Amino acid sequence: MIAEPWASLTIVGASIAILIFMVLRWKVPAFIALLVIALATGIAFGADPADVIAAVRKGTGEALGFVAVVIGLGAMLGGLLEASGGVGTLANRLLDAFGESRAPWALVVVGIIVGIPLFFDVGFIVLAPLVTTLALRARRRVMYFALPLLAGLLTMHALLPPHPGPVAVAELIGTDYGLLALYGLACGIPAALVAGPVFAVLTQSKAGFGPSGPPPRFDEEAPAVANIGFTPALAGMLIPLTLILLAALATGVLAEGTLRTVLEFVGHPFTALIIACAFVGMWLRFRLDAPLQTVSDVMTRSLAPAGLMVLVVGAGAAYKEVLIQSGAGAQITAAVSAFDLAVPVFAFLLAAFIRVAQGSATVAMVTAAGLAVPLIQAAGLSPGQIALVTVTIGAGASVASHVNDTGFWLVKQYLGLTEAETFRTWTVSATIAGAVMFAVAMLLWSFA
Repeated sequence: MIAEPWASLTIVGASIAILIFMVLRWKVPAFIALLVIALATGIAFGADPADVIAAVRKGTGEALGFVAVVIGLGAMLGGLLEASGGVGTLANRLLDAFGESRAPWALVVVGIIVGIPLFFDVGFIVLAPLVTTLALRARRRVMYFALPLLAGLLTMHALLPPHPGPVAVAELIGTDYGLLALYGLACGIPAALVAGPVFAVLTQSKAGFGPSGPPPRFDEEAPAVANIGFTPALAGMLIPLTLILLAALATGVLAEGTLRTVLEFVGHPFTALIIACAFVGMWLRFRLDAPLQTVSDVMTRSLAPAGLMVLVVGAGAAYKEVLIQSGAGAQITAAVSAFDLAVPVFAFLLAAFIRVAQGSATVAMVTAAGLAVPLIQAAGLSPGQIALVTVTIGAGASVASHVNDTGFWLVKQYLGLTEAETFRTWTVSATIAGAVMFAVAMLLWSFA
């Protein structure tokens, strides 16, 4: 491997630039482009070809072991709710209750609430059908409704327990969890509002910010069944969210025992989504007398578009793993540590550099926290300031979601965007969220 930090940074920057050029200019399918760049980057770092292949396999396998199952189950649940008119009913109720102009503000609240217990990808996959149907009903760009939801999910994922990044940082630097929750919400909510509904409203009419019309249905030719109605549709949407929340609470509150084991099992995303699919499917079959073959056809057809999503996300994870195993994050850390910066500024910039270089927000947060420990100890920071350092690390790890981040491809594929449109919307929104989180943390620094 290359030992010089700036040489590593050059390789990382060149690989990202070439990947973007391949996808945007040469129109190479993202799945192929990501795999080619992952292999080429590993070779450029001087790794043995067998090790590069192993890193690609490891990254793909680890991502798809979880994400593929969640995407597949989420697609089936969304297909059932769409074919039965359930998502349309929920979208109409939301528009009727808040109005089209206030719907983005309602969605950012949904994103914040759902984002506290749920991982970003799980919350997005479960709620994506609602967003696309809202865009259809209102005949607006899908990002007008998606950005508020995404911003709420992103900020909570970066700042609050039980998400792995904030928990890992808190353990490494000794953050008080109560203060982390307080400052995380104080910094995360303004960031979600600015990066979500404010950004969406300001950019809704600009060219290049997504298709000018609403997105197509998931499957125009899917067999339709009788309308499921508002209450069962809402239950189908809330079942996985509720079960996953109960599992998180059980892990943090209950002692080891049968009840905790059961709640953790039914609250795992796999189990929770299976239960939700079974509930909606049985409601359609036994309450609305939908033919069993029709219900089966809807679920099977919904898996077709999920296949491409799975492949792209897996290839993105392979590229990320090559960058992680190359040691690029550690070398960039060494380069940034050469500058004499205040602890929160240093933590933010370091997390942001690593995030841009290798894509994983969690890896960026853990790496930045590990280097910040001696600085925090030497600076004699208060418990509140330590909590704010945790926030600035999460802020840095949120910026510039791009081609080496699996979240970038998840948003692109699910919402039917081009790569350029995803850059102009999701990447910019994530960067705004990180910048606002950092700015609010610095405003609170002298009071902590």
